[in-house]
Amino acid sequence: MVTDQCRGQRRSVVTLAAAAVVLLSLIGSNPGAAATDEVRALWVVRTTLVSPAAVETLVKTARAGGFNTLLVQVRGRADAYYTDALEPRPLSLARQPSFDPLSVVIDRAHLVGMKVHAWVNVNLVAGPNERPAARDHVVYRHPEWLMVPRALAADLVKAVPTSPQYLGRLSRYARSQPDQVEGLYLSAIAPGAADYTAGIVRNIVERYKVDGVHLDYARYPNEDFDYSREALAAFRRSVIGELAAATQRGYDQRLATEPLIYTQAFPERWRAFRTDQLTALVAKLRDTVKTARPFATVSAAVGPDIAEASGRRFQDWRTWLGRDLIDVVCPMAYTTDAATFRAQVAAARVIAGTHPLWAGIGAYRMSQAEIVANVQAARRLGVGGVILFSYDSMTGPTRGPEYLAEVGRALFMQ
Repeated sequence: MVTDQCRGQRRSVVTLAAAAVVLLSLIGSNPGAAATDEVRALWVVRTTLVSPAAVETLVKTARAGGFNTLLVQVRGRADAYYTDALEPRPLSLARQPSFDPLSVVIDRAHLVGMKVHAWVNVNLVAGPNERPAARDHVVYRHPEWLMVPRALAADLVKAVPTSPQYLGRLSRYARSQPDQVEGLYLSAIAPGAADYTAGIVRNIVERYKVDGVHLDYARYPNEDFDYSREALAAFRRSVIGELAAATQRGYDQRLATEPLIYTQAFPERWRAFRTDQLTALVAKLRDTVKTARPFATVSAAVGPDIAEASGRRFQDWRTWLGRDLIDVVCPMAYTTDAATFRAQVAAARVIAGTHPLWAGIGAYRMSQAEIVANVQAARRLGVGGVILFSYDSMTGPTRGPEYLAEVGRALFMQ
């Protein structure tokens, strides 16, 4: 049964879509037929990059379907699907020490005119249910860099990060919040963590002829993070310079029993601080990419609703675009509701302005007809391209090897 509230929400979505379309006409969008330079991309999950044969099949299948861009996940959980990396090689590649998935993808794709972007998960570094096998993984080397939820802050601020209990508490918390927390996140605030992540990206762009770097999970799990010791100390340092000496002493005297006192005393500033720190990390990653490879495209997968993305995950992609920290924005509009999809893409298109937008489509949960309808809707809204999530789900056993080609023909070869 559809409630009045649901009807109201649907009317709001449709109204938003209509308003956004009007705004698009005012900024000069061209919602006509797909241009020849349309980006037709696939997100390729790292589980595909496990053998030369799998990579050959990937490129052949994607090309046959009319796709021209591959976003290949070379850093999924602080692991490396390439050689001579700064992070551990995954177990799936352990028996193939000379196999370089990223290099093979680039070579094969470039031979047939396809572009390859290195898809990097920025802050998410470990899943909740299984700890990394490699002992040199960042969660073991630098547990003090991991984001901490507010619920554990008072305990963990006094704990020894290198103790097994510290990592255990964080892992158990993530497992207890499966709908909210995807795993363990590296802090965007700890200076060492930001430098570490930039080093990973630098290692990729200096050594591989990638056409771009695609940033994913550049966000906090939710607004209850990051209350790690380093983050709290950094926030205190950002505040005390503006406080009277007596006021600072008063707060500092309470720190021993109230470790969150500064965040509680300045809640709006605390929100802004976390947002700004993530934006600074994105800026650092962009500078890293452009220094080594000036013409590489920096794109970011973002929450499609700017209010939710910036309000709950401190992912202020409007500012990222405004400051040219990313070249392309990729809203993950994975909804199966057509009206909601149109509204989200239309609103994001307005925010993007002159920047290209590649609409992210949750093909894994849609029928072929729904995928085609969403791509056509995105084109009418003037996007620069589309990305389907994902190659792996569209070529797996439930759909068969020919499904992706069928979808591609329906989208690009009519």
